[in-house]
Amino acid sequence: MATQKKENSKSNSMHVKTGDTVQVISGKDKGKVGEVIKAIPQESSVVVKNVNMKTKHVKPQAEGESGRIVTTEYPIHSSNVMLYSTKQNVASRVCYTFTQEGKKVRMLKKTGEILDK
Repeated sequence: MATQKKENSKSNSMHVKTGDTVQVISGKDKGKVGEVIKAIPQESSVVVKNVNMKTKHVKPQAEGESGRIVTTEYPIHSSNVMLYSTKQNVASRVCYTFTQEGKKVRMLKKTGEILDK
């Protein structure tokens, strides 16, 4: 019997996007600040620079080539990160507001800093 991947009925929108600066709020890397390299909305996870580093031993592919050890970032759940203001060095929740032109943008609750341009 073939196993089917369970489809998520919820929308796949997240509070963080690629390029955002975030602070990790739980897990072994708690307190680290980094930039979101990749957002994976289907899994509600993000890859943050220098956070959740894993070591992978790679076998040699070609003959005569030696194997190597690669360290790379792995995804963490988006609920474990909080948007971070680099101007005021504080993590904050996100809220949504409208600009005078009528465009919906993300804003940090603590500082009032607008994230989307």
